Amino acid sequence: SQYSAVDTNPLSVYIMQPIWNKIIKIVPLWIAPNLLTFSGFVMILFNYFLISFYDWDYTASGSSPGLVPTWVWLFSAFTTFCAYALDSIDGKHARRTQSSTPLGELFDHGLDSWATSIFVLSFFSVCSRDNGKTGVSVYTMYIYLSIVLFNFMCSHWEKYNTGVLFLPWGYDISQVVLIAAYLLTSAVGVEVWQKPLLLGYYITDILVILLIGFSLFLSFPQTLYNIHRAHLKKTLKNDSLYEGLLPLVSPLLLFVLLTVWVVLSPSNVLAKQPRLFLWMVGVAFSNVICKVIICQMSGTRPELFHWFLFPLALVVYAAISGLLGWMEEAVLAVFTALVTAAHVHYGVCVGRQLSEHLNIYIFSLKKRTQE
Repeated sequence: SQYSAVDTNPLSVYIMQPIWNKIIKIVPLWIAPNLLTFSGFVMILFNYFLISFYDWDYTASGSSPGLVPTWVWLFSAFTTFCAYALDSIDGKHARRTQSSTPLGELFDHGLDSWATSIFVLSFFSVCSRDNGKTGVSVYTMYIYLSIVLFNFMCSHWEKYNTGVLFLPWGYDISQVVLIAAYLLTSAVGVEVWQKPLLLGYYITDILVILLIGFSLFLSFPQTLYNIHRAHLKKTLKNDSLYEGLLPLVSPLLLFVLLTVWVVLSPSNVLAKQPRLFLWMVGVAFSNVICKVIICQMSGTRPELFHWFLFPLALVVYAAISGLLGWMEEAVLAVFTALVTAAHVHYGVCVGRQLSEHLNIYIFSLKKRTQE
C-alpha cells in the first residue's frame, strides 16, 4: 500500500521542517535512509545504557547535588536531538534518493515503537524516583509510560483503519521538551526538579498533567474523529467493527496482564526493579505493535492473541500466586532478557525476509544482483 502521512503540528511545520530541510542537504546521496534511522536508534540506546550505568535504580537525581555527571545530561540532549533529526530526515532522504520502500517504512516505525519507551525511561532519570521528599513514584512512571505507549498505539491503530498516519502532535513537542529538560538539568543541576515551580507543583507534576491532558483530550479524540470521518467518507479499510477493533485486543491484554503483576506482586517487583520491569514493558509493547504495523502495511489481519501473551500470563500467574516466592526478581530478569532477545531476533528476521523479497539491501543503496 502507498505510504501516506499527515503532519499538521505548527511546531513541526513552521519551525522543525525548515531545520530538517537544511540538515538533509549535508547528507551524502550514497547513504541509505535505513542507516540514518538505525544510527538514531543506536544513539538513543547508547544514551539509555550510559544513564543506566550512573543511575540503575532511578535514585541518582534524588540527592543534592545529583550523582550523574553534568556531561551525561549534555550528551543526552545531544543524542536526543540527533535521533530526533535522523528520524525526521530519513523519509525525506529516501524520497531524495528515490529509495522509498515498505522495508524503510517498517524499519522506521518498528524502531520508533521501541525508541518511544526508551526516551521515556531515560527521562525518568532526570526527575528521580520518589524518596519521600521529591521525585516521582515508580507507579507514576509505569502509568506515564503506559500513556505514552497508548498514544503511539492509537496513531498506528488509526492508520490500520484509515490508511493514513496522522503524526501525533505530541511527538515533536515531547522531543523538544526532552531536549530542553536535559539542557536545563545540565545548566542548573537536578535541584531544579526538586523545588516547586508553580502553586506548589513541581515541573514533573506539570509535565505529567500536560501529558495526560494531551493524550486524553487531544490525541485520542483526534484519532476517533479521524476514524469517524473515514467511516462517513466510506474510506475505512475494514467494514466490521470487530475487524477495526482487532488490533487493540493484544495491546490492551498486555497492559492488563502487566498491571495485574504490578499491583499484585508479592515482592513489589516494580519498586524493587523499576528499570528491568519498565524496559520489559517497552520491549513487549514494541513487539505487539510491530505486528500491527506489519498487518496494516500488508493488508493482512492481526491475530487475536499475540503469542507473547501466553508466556507472560504464565509468569504473572506464577508471580502473583506466590509460586515464585523469593525468585520473582530473578525470573523477571531472565524473562526480560528472553523478551529482548526474541524481539531483536524477530526484527532481524523480518528485515532479512523483506530485503530478500524486495531485492534490496537494508543498509546500502546498491542493488542486489539477481540470483
